[in-house]
Amino acid sequence: MPDSIHTEEYREKQWAALSSLVAAVGLTSFKIVVGALTGSLGILAEAAHSGLDMVAAILTLFAVRFSGRPADHGHLYGHGKVENLSALAETLLLLLTCGWIVWQAIGRLRFHKTDIEVTWWSFAALLTSIVVDFSRSRLLARTARKYNSQALEADALHFQTDVWTSGVVIFGLIAVKVSQWYPRLAFLSNGDAVAALGVSVLVVWVSWQLGHRTIDALLDSAPPGMEERIAAAVAAVPGVQNCHNIRLRYSGPVLFIDLHVLVDGQQTLFEAHRLTETIEGVIQQIAPKADVTVHPEPY
Repeated sequence: MPDSIHTEEYREKQWAALSSLVAAVGLTSFKIVVGALTGSLGILAEAAHSGLDMVAAILTLFAVRFSGRPADHGHLYGHGKVENLSALAETLLLLLTCGWIVWQAIGRLRFHKTDIEVTWWSFAALLTSIVVDFSRSRLLARTARKYNSQALEADALHFQTDVWTSGVVIFGLIAVKVSQWYPRLAFLSNGDAVAALGVSVLVVWVSWQLGHRTIDALLDSAPPGMEERIAAAVAAVPGVQNCHNIRLRYSGPVLFIDLHVLVDGQQTLFEAHRLTETIEGVIQQIAPKADVTVHPEPY
């Protein structure tokens, strides 16, 4: 039964990662063509962002495949950290993209103007992007929550950010169109470049949140309050005199928990073992699917 569950999890995560890759390839190609034809920096920024999503989707697909390997002699905690490394790489790619967007936008605002042809293709590309990105982000986020996958969560954030940024760019293009209709509102012609800056602000904000969680996972930071909750729950188990030396670390989606407990030294080995199983069950209620190791000590 565990093998079948593991296989189902592997297949579902693989499907989510592969479908996001296909979506990213299609959206990137569409936006590059439309951005080049219209000269819109906002759409080109969106194309760059979608291109980043494509790279991120490739990293996610690799991470999900590799992290699913069982533990071996060289990786006793499994290969789950690959997902955390993938999420960190995606964060760095997001920040690099932001730097390019800001540089291009400031250049247009301060040094040279670019004529933008706003056509229905511009809006078609962005509206298509919103629909696809919204559906992909929901699928990825749902799968990430189900299996506690940071790699899929990072990919979901990429697509979710695209929904926001596409909306910002649409407003920028509308401003450019209004400036063409009403010369008195010529200042709105900068709406595309300003929208591109808005894109970068949103991406930096999401990158910071994602990067912070990823670094915490790589540095084995314990979930806030988890140690206190486990200590209180275990200390309340009949037969446990004390709970100490609690250690927690994530390896990808799996939380590893080690702890020591003081128990009655007159217990038989069978009784002590049964008590440790009870303790593991209590901890599983706080951290489902955690890998728990309980070390009993006599008092």
